[in-house]
Amino acid sequence: MEKHRYEVVLAGSGGQGLVVSGILLANAAMLEKKNVVQTASYGIASRGGFSMAEVIVDDSEILFQQVLQADVALVLTQVSLEKIHGVVTPATRLFYDSDLVTAEKRKGLFGYPFVQRARELGNVGVANIIALGAISKHTGIVKLESLDRLIEERYRGRMRELNVKALREGERLVATS
Repeated sequence: MEKHRYEVVLAGSGGQGLVVSGILLANAAMLEKKNVVQTASYGIASRGGFSMAEVIVDDSEILFQQVLQADVALVLTQVSLEKIHGVVTPATRLFYDSDLVTAEKRKGLFGYPFVQRARELGNVGVANIIALGAISKHTGIVKLESLDRLIEERYRGRMRELNVKALREGERLVATS
């Protein structure tokens, strides 16, 4: 049975592109005619401080616009895992950077070397897009084709090519695990 509502939290440090990932996820859901709420918060330091995006995707009207219990979470730093603990439940599918975050062992954890793979692609700044590809492939919140379309519209030249590769790398990480 396909899930019709997702509460998503994307958390890490400022500069890791998590707000951009939240916007891309929300816009992809809108392309698919779903209802969406997207919010972002960041610490006083734009780079290096705590950064978080929340996205709620639902086939029905969204009445409360804050994540209460994350269905899906992404953490790219250890500190971010600790900061979002209040919305993470044993049922949350938690995606994390396996080189940067130590997570307790339980069902529903998915660790991948997002930053390392981004470095191998030539730009650590696309770790967020790799993670978005992995989340999309694993959960089906949105179709990869919708994310592809948005990347094609948002980026130009080399950055477009790099982000498409990053999205596919996230898909590949899930497919080969």
